[in-house]
Amino acid sequence: MADSDHTTPLSFVTRRRVLGATAIAIAGWDKNALASDAATVSMPSDPAVAIWREWQDAHNLTERLCRQQQSLERRLAGTVGFPCATIRLSGGEHVTLHSLQALHEVLGPGPADAAIRAKAEADFLARQARWDAVDKEIGYSATLRAEREAADRAEDMLEILVQTPATSLAGVAAKLDAVLREGEICEDGFEFPWPQIRSALDDLIRLGREPMPGQAFPNEMLQPKPRRERGRGSLRVWTQANGGAA
Repeated sequence: MADSDHTTPLSFVTRRRVLGATAIAIAGWDKNALASDAATVSMPSDPAVAIWREWQDAHNLTERLCRQQQSLERRLAGTVGFPCATIRLSGGEHVTLHSLQALHEVLGPGPADAAIRAKAEADFLARQARWDAVDKEIGYSATLRAEREAADRAEDMLEILVQTPATSLAGVAAKLDAVLREGEICEDGFEFPWPQIRSALDDLIRLGREPMPGQAFPNEMLQPKPRRERGRGSLRVWTQANGGAA
């Protein structure tokens, strides 16, 4: 039986609101994010957007396969039950164990537990065989492997996206979109930094839809910033000159 994980990783959280609005916006102004209606400027495709599209394909596939394997796991558990064995301890308590390793840890190697251990192992292996047979029939383990491969692909593409300089507003929006959909634990989360990232992404989408964004980046934004570190409930600003706290 493949290892079962009943927790949903952050990368599997469906972000349909962000996906719908942002994907359309990014696709719409990939090649010409800053061109006016009157004068179309030929601009090369932003490499960050191209990588984002590959990441999005892998991300969406991972989510689809995650839902599929979870459905198959529920079907397996409802049909044959998870492989397990129930034993009675010396104190009279009954415990259910879900692996042979756990069984061997609970029951000692001595002859006193030999009969109980043999019966428990036989029960577990019989349940495991039924699980494996149905698993092979419905394709649960194969789907789980495909999901992990897609997740690995999405993780690789996200790393490449982070390292790829954006050349347009669309590329910047693509990076923020990936951060939101990979990292936010729930839609419309209120904890830092998700509202701030959503606000920046909304601004980028709004500016990208305008024929001629009216303002350039202020010079202050382009200047190197002092490195900040969080320490014991307060935010400390470290100067670049001497490394001391300001």
